[in-house]
Amino acid sequence: MLVRLLYASRTVDTREETIESILNQSRQFNPTSGITGILCYGGGVFLQAIEGGRNAVSDLYGHIQKDPRHKDVVLLHYEEISERRFGGWTMGQVDASRVNTNILLKYSERAELDPYNVSGQVSLALLEELMATASIIGRS
Repeated sequence: MLVRLLYASRTVDTREETIESILNQSRQFNPTSGITGILCYGGGVFLQAIEGGRNAVSDLYGHIQKDPRHKDVVLLHYEEISERRFGGWTMGQVDASRVNTNILLKYSERAELDPYNVSGQVSLALLEELMATASIIGRS
């Protein structure tokens, strides 16, 4: 059974090397676990969608909650799915600081990534629009 999980977290360390470390680790681990997804980062905030088998996604989310590079981890959305939306990415990446501010304003009060103050459905819609507008890099 496939599931999709969407969560937000704040980074403890905003250095580019830390963000790259998280992406590289997920790109190495996810293919062996059958996990796909995207990670959006901006202003010290992560918004991530992960898809895969229920146990694999649950295990990964448990690992993220314990990861010292993340804090304020919040589950935004969880659902059983019939197909993947982000299947082309072992972990696609969006740098929210480079996204057209009109896209962010469409889903939020301010032109910044703030999944803590919108619903999980709104955050998922934002990720889908970012995917549709080719704002995601790192297809691998």
